[in-house]
Amino acid sequence: MANRFNLHQNSICSLLGIQYPIIQAGMVWTSGWKLASAVSNAGGLGIIGAGSMYPDILLEHIIKCKAATGKSFAVNLPLIYPDIESHVQTIINQDVKIVFTSAGNPKLYTPLFHQHGIKVVHVVSSSFFAQKAVAAGVDAIVAEGFEAGGHNGKEETTTMVLIPAVRKAVDIPLIAAGGIATGQQMLSAMVLGADAVQVGSRFLCTPEASSHIIFKEKVLAAKEGDTQLMMKKNVAVRLLKNHFFDLIHEAEQRGADATEIKNILGRGRAKKGMFEGDLEEGELEIGQVSSIIDSIKPAADVVAELWNDYLAAIMEISCTD
Repeated sequence: MANRFNLHQNSICSLLGIQYPIIQAGMVWTSGWKLASAVSNAGGLGIIGAGSMYPDILLEHIIKCKAATGKSFAVNLPLIYPDIESHVQTIINQDVKIVFTSAGNPKLYTPLFHQHGIKVVHVVSSSFFAQKAVAAGVDAIVAEGFEAGGHNGKEETTTMVLIPAVRKAVDIPLIAAGGIATGQQMLSAMVLGADAVQVGSRFLCTPEASSHIIFKEKVLAAKEGDTQLMMKKNVAVRLLKNHFFDLIHEAEQRGADATEIKNILGRGRAKKGMFEGDLEEGELEIGQVSSIIDSIKPAADVVAELWNDYLAAIMEISCTD
């Protein structure tokens, strides 16, 4: 039987061909080839976030990532992407070995990806959808708790509740996400039943992340309570509070429908905030764990710190008087 605490037997490390069970989230406007290759070169799994890329841009990032690392990397593919067929074909043509799918039905493309030898990991926010993903034939699951940034589950199930529930419901490799930025939090997720962790907000605060430096500094300044899950009538997303947040919050408080919320959102809000650094009118997606992130450091250092602190936490709880 595989032992998730033993690297030589860890199911995610074996499945994805990585050294450490540490996965960088495929965040829009943040996770390009520089971040993905840096994480992969450090022993984790780097992911290119395709959700904010036109097809030609995704192709460019895949080619550059291949040139920058000979190690495993993946593409995150939101299934609600408008021109998804182009992305799927690019992934197949470029012989990408791993795809993380999200925000949609994994049945749509999992069989096609498997035909081309591509491993599929699907992101879920409940044990019900985890079972659906298993039925669709995915190779592994990311269970993402309510604490996570970006698109999120409407159920508001926290990671500490979600991981054991999903572990009980399915028996395929499981990755925990949401509220994880330290080795101690990583160990907690593993004890609850995860085989690996997916980390987003901590990797956003790296030089390699393509998000704007002003946004990164805003994340460093975040305190407890500075983020909130919004737009549940559309696609639930966790946001830092700013003027745009206030517009959405006011509309939701008076009962605005999904159409009005969509009109307020408009187009390009996430790019405006996270990529261009407009801290008032932009959409600033980040997790609750931002309140304990206090520095910008290279992605390789983040991987090393997560792993070393994880090992130290194991030693600490293993010691006896």
